[in-house]
Parts: sequence; structure tokens; C-alpha cells
Amino acid sequence: MYQTLTFLHSTFRWLVVLSLFYSVFRAYQGYFSNKVFSNTDNSVRHWTATIAHIQLVLGITLYSQSPIIKYFWKNFNEAKESFDLLFFGLIHIFLMLFSIILITIGSAVSKRKETDKERFKTMLIYFLIALLIIFIAIPWPFSPLANRPYFR
Repeated sequence: MYQTLTFLHSTFRWLVVLSLFYSVFRAYQGYFSNKVFSNTDNSVRHWTATIAHIQLVLGITLYSQSPIIKYFWKNFNEAKESFDLLFFGLIHIFLMLFSIILITIGSAVSKRKETDKERFKTMLIYFLIALLIIFIAIPWPFSPLANRPYFR
């Protein structure tokens, strides 16, 4: 089960990143071109948040099953000295939770805005900040924080 969760979580990150990129692109384009917030824009907003929430469920499930995390919490004083263990035990999960919270708030607030320009602006700000935090928190192969392959 752990291997399957690792694979799904690793693969699903691409959907999260792509949907956020697309949402930010549409929000940027809509805001600066004074476009109408269409049903497509609303669907993009909704599905981006939904994809992020699915990834959150996968991530929390993986977190609860991970031998790395179990070791981290069982041997906290020793494990906190290892940055790799600290990254996965605390940093990764807190940054990702914060990002999902931003996406959720941004999605909910933009849905309730009165004007199309405000909807695009809210979506752009919240989703862009979440995307930047996610880029920091993903263990890319080139990351100085912790690295993992592009696909597992």
C-alpha cells in the first residue's frame, strides 16, 4: 500500500502543478484583459481546488503510512538533526497544508466576489502564492531541501 500511495502522490503532483499553472494563467489573462469570468473560468477554479484536495487526502494518507515519518516521530530528538527527515516530517506537510488552505480560501472568496475583475484578481493572488509555496515544498530532484525523482 505504501508503494502505491507514494506512486499516486508523486504522479498526482503534476495534476496539481498543471491545474494551478492553468488557473493562474487564466486569472492573469482575465484580470489584465478585463474578460468576463466565464463558466469555464469557474470550472477551472473549482477543479483546481478539487485536485488539490485529492492530493491532500493522498498526502495525509501517505504521511500516516510512511516509515520515514514513523521513524521521525518515534526518534524526534535524533531525527530532527537530519534535514531530510525534518523536511518530510514537518516542513513539507506544513507548507503543503498552508498551500491547500490558500487554494481553498482563494477559491471560496473568488466565487463570492461581485465583479469579474475581483474574481480574477482574488484567484490570481491566492493561487499564485500557493503555487510558489508548493514549488518550494515539492522535493524536486534539484531541490537543496530534499530531493526525490520526478516520478516514483
